Amino acid sequence: MSPNVIGMIFEASTWVLPALLAITLHEAAHGWVAWKMGDDTAKMAGRVTFNPLRHVDLMGTILLPALLLLLRAPFLFGWAKPVPVNFWKLPSPRRDMAIVAAAGPAINLAQAYLAMLLFYLVPLFDGLPAQWIAMNLQNAILINLVLCVFNLIPLPPLDGGRVAVGLLPLSLARPLARLERYGMVILLILLLAVPMAARQFGADWNPLFELLTPIVAGLRDILLVLSGHSG
Repeated sequence: MSPNVIGMIFEASTWVLPALLAITLHEAAHGWVAWKMGDDTAKMAGRVTFNPLRHVDLMGTILLPALLLLLRAPFLFGWAKPVPVNFWKLPSPRRDMAIVAAAGPAINLAQAYLAMLLFYLVPLFDGLPAQWIAMNLQNAILINLVLCVFNLIPLPPLDGGRVAVGLLPLSLARPLARLERYGMVILLILLLAVPMAARQFGADWNPLFELLTPIVAGLRDILLVLSGHSG
């Protein structure tokens, strides 16, 4: 096996675990918070678990992230099997919908912060193991911050859209909620079609990447300070 192939396998291996945890624990958090607030739908479906294998979606958790890695995309995007939530079982459906939706980005933020804290353990290892662990933690920070910020975009079916629907006055929440059926189409256009069209005109422009990058960088800097790695 050539050194280039070995290097590619090594690099890919440092993305698999953090991506799997970031995507699947995001969904698990939705189910766990819904359960604690009174909706046992996810619990009855066996989805209130932090075992990533229970939440894996072949396309969203494995194939799409792998394709983006192979294409060396400037971002990593994916999803797990959505956790079933019956908001009408919650004490205050609109308010609690916002809380359940916010749980996903919140656990991504927590994972990014935990990865920064775990960096303090890297000097306990030497050589290749230390490099592999450090790269896993570095990728965990990036993936979790990107997923956190991306999912907070106020467009249903993203979590930010559900939070907005839960918090906005009904006059604004209802038309926003009706966008849910078109939400993924809009996102895919922005994520894939617009950059491809821009390249046809010689421009390297990705609107979502331009939007997310400064926010992710700012959030990373805040966590670096809070974890003692900066300042």
